[in-house]
Amino acid sequence: MAQMLDAAENSSPVEAVESVTRALGAALGARTVAFLIADLSGRALVRLAHIPFDDAGVGRRGGEVATVMPFDGGPTEQALRTQRVQVVATPDRWTVFAPVTDRGEAIGILEMVLPDEPTPRMVEEITRTAHVLAFVVIANRRHTDLFEWGQRTTPFTLSGEIQRRLLPASFTCEASSFTLSGWLEPAASIGGDTFDYSLSRDVLHFSVTDAMGHGVTSALTATLGVGSLRNSRRRGFDLVRQADSANTDVAEHATAPGSFVTAALGRLDLRTGVCALLNAGHVPPLLVRDGDTRTLELPANFPLGMFAHADFHADEIALRPGDRLVVVTDGMRERNAASLDLPDMLRSITELHPREAVRALADAVLEVSGPTLADDATLFILDWHGGHREDRRSSAGADQARASAALP
Repeated sequence: MAQMLDAAENSSPVEAVESVTRALGAALGARTVAFLIADLSGRALVRLAHIPFDDAGVGRRGGEVATVMPFDGGPTEQALRTQRVQVVATPDRWTVFAPVTDRGEAIGILEMVLPDEPTPRMVEEITRTAHVLAFVVIANRRHTDLFEWGQRTTPFTLSGEIQRRLLPASFTCEASSFTLSGWLEPAASIGGDTFDYSLSRDVLHFSVTDAMGHGVTSALTATLGVGSLRNSRRRGFDLVRQADSANTDVAEHATAPGSFVTAALGRLDLRTGVCALLNAGHVPPLLVRDGDTRTLELPANFPLGMFAHADFHADEIALRPGDRLVVVTDGMRERNAASLDLPDMLRSITELHPREAVRALADAVLEVSGPTLADDATLFILDWHGGHREDRRSSAGADQARASAALP
């Protein structure tokens, strides 16, 4: 382990992953070792490779190569879904697929081809290395665009680039008392949706927002809203004061007259399960409890920035272990998406980990409204387990007891 960490640190950021996988491959006598990173679509893996310059100094295929491998229900998808190592035997080789994960965030897959069947000890070593690889990727992607470039199978517009920067660094987070995951399915012309969360010692903060309009103007309005909410959250403001601050900031600084942001803000006390919620002109949150889905009726508030001197009011709900809280934007309910029976589908996917649940919902919206959405569709799912400050039961970056079952 120490040798692998040294190999990562002594390499450049763009070569750190290759250095770690080479060290592992040499130690286990592997034929090949590769890291497959999760595509930003959530529906594929990407194999990154570097083709060096030849003797004449001419690059072949541009040097960096990203090969997209769509999910097909095979061992790579099963490994990510179940968060368990998959070992596949063929006549002349054994291939190991180990999930590269941190706190439930599926970063990718470590793929290793071996000449002989791996022993249980070798599988354990590969599993541990895959977990270390998650931290290598997280640390080194701060210094290079390589990983982000590889994950983008379609080019981003300027508004898409701005929107991407507003999202949290990790879309999924597992803790002892909760599991959460968010997802944003962008429209052809970005609609200004965002989601965000932050964990403090005993409190989880989260938000889902939707800025008026489309394109760069909408993305800039979203930047104002998210920036203000993050600033006031970090200053220790409660939900009402966060909404007050964001309302003033959007009203005073939005470049387009009449701009506003709808928002659903949450503050969950991890010690008690009491969740404060504030709805600023947004789609009401949904609660899935004991197989039943219901809309949470919250005090009505104006969207942020619509009226500079508006008052805001929040309410509370006591979550029970097993509850699932769902927040979406109007892209999940508008136009053709309105034909999707969201409450019924939420009941049908209660057994899915939030990471797979948000993608299942996004796929359902694309099926009825796609392939190009008229408006962003954003989802945020929070599962409440209770047991704050208990030890988390994880293995190599994930709680396998909470993972989704294997595909049939």
